[in-house]
Amino acid sequence: MRIRILGCSGGIGAGSRTSALLVDDDVLIDAGTGIGDLSLEEIDSIRHVFLTHAHLDHVAGLPMLVDCVFDENFDKPLTVYAREETLRAIQDHLFNDVIWPDFSKLPSAANPMLRYQVCSPGDTITIDHRSFYAVDVMHTVPTLGYTVQNSGGVFAVSGDTKTNETLWPVLNACDDLKVLVIEVSFPDEMEALANDAGHYCPKTLAKDLERLEHDPEIWLTGMKPGEEQRILKQVIKAAPGKHIQMLSRGTVLTV
Repeated sequence: MRIRILGCSGGIGAGSRTSALLVDDDVLIDAGTGIGDLSLEEIDSIRHVFLTHAHLDHVAGLPMLVDCVFDENFDKPLTVYAREETLRAIQDHLFNDVIWPDFSKLPSAANPMLRYQVCSPGDTITIDHRSFYAVDVMHTVPTLGYTVQNSGGVFAVSGDTKTNETLWPVLNACDDLKVLVIEVSFPDEMEALANDAGHYCPKTLAKDLERLEHDPEIWLTGMKPGEEQRILKQVIKAAPGKHIQMLSRGTVLTV
């Protein structure tokens, strides 16, 4: 399983792209601005999108993605998987025939190219050789993290979250956890804002990492532009002994 990081920033500017991870060549986890760097051929291969939540930095590229891959004579639809609340939000506020066409009715309501599938906490969705398991996490809106398992092991992405009681038992149950991508948006100096906004800061992340019983590669994501190096240094200092690195656009992870 190959995970290509298309976007991993909490904002834009200076080359930053927001959250989008390409699993192999056909599955996206989140659809932020990072998908715009794909070639037309790469975009056309995508047929599955797992959303963590409805915030704009995670869905901004989705309307343009659907427009790009749309084909009236499609062979395989594009399916978006997310919590019911997330799907309702993108239907009401994006694909509403005002902001963007309602592609769930095109080319016809009976046979649309864009399909929605509810994915609730605890659900497993298998696509070819990969199993995507949905985990409830703690953010300001209903949000999922995901574990993705194949024969090589488990890759996990936290989604946007602050301290929570749900993610860590799931990770500890993954005997072959190889890679954990986890968000930490603000430095410790902004801990109160991070908590109010439903995000980790280095101090709170390090405390939760003490619960992790495995020793995977830990990759930080979602940092506010301009704060990356300060956050990275603070996490490394607060969590000594952990294999902590910072994601960047173009990073490729293999499981």
